[in-house]
Order: sequence, then structure tokens, then C-alpha cells
Amino acid sequence: QVQLVESGGGLVQAGGSLRLSCAASGRRISNYIMGWFRQTPGKERRFVATITRSGGRPYYVDSVKGRFTISRDNAKNTAYLQMNSLEPEDTAVYYCAASQEMGITTTPMTYQYWGQGTQVTVSS
Repeated sequence: QVQLVESGGGLVQAGGSLRLSCAASGRRISNYIMGWFRQTPGKERRFVATITRSGGRPYYVDSVKGRFTISRDNAKNTAYLQMNSLEPEDTAVYYCAASQEMGITTTPMTYQYWGQGTQVTVSS
């Protein structure tokens, strides 16, 4: 089993940047596809970005392409989400997740392990 802890959220003005980190313990994240999701009150948790075990083939939801970058450092057992050009619509709780699926997956139910979430608030 793997435990995930997100950090790096906060309040930022529109156009600003934040870098989220997802520190894992218990097992090596090299065993998992890593993903980031976000959720706003009353809404379903939605896919943001994912990356394969080796760090290649990142995949993003269209609304963050060109602004967000997912990465991972398997040696540090940590995944990251660099968020640039933030918009008020990016305001949400951001969750890190790990999946045992063999290929890229964007569906929350295919991720077995989740962090507790970190709040990102973008002011206009």
C-alpha cells in the first residue's frame, strides 16, 4: 500500500504559478501510474493530468494543456504538478493519486490510492 501526501497549495493571483508536490511512502511510486485530479464543492472529482511509470507520455485535460506540467522523480518517490498562468477556474482541491493500471487512465475509479488533497485558490 502507498500513502500520498500533497503539499504546495495556496492562494495566488490570476496569472501566477504554484507547484504541487505529492510525497509517497510505503511503496515506491515507480510501481504506479501517477495522476492529479481536482474537485470543487458539489462537483465530481475530475481528471487533470497523468504520467506513466517511467515519466514519459504525460497526458492532460484540454483546459490545462500548455499551462500545467506533470512530472515525477521516482528516486525521490515524489510526483509534481507545475501550474502556470493560473485562472480563477482552476480553483479547487487538488488530489494526487496512484494507479496500478498498465496504461494511461483518466478515470478516478481506476486509481487505488489517494492523498488528502490541497486547496488551490486563484483570485481574479
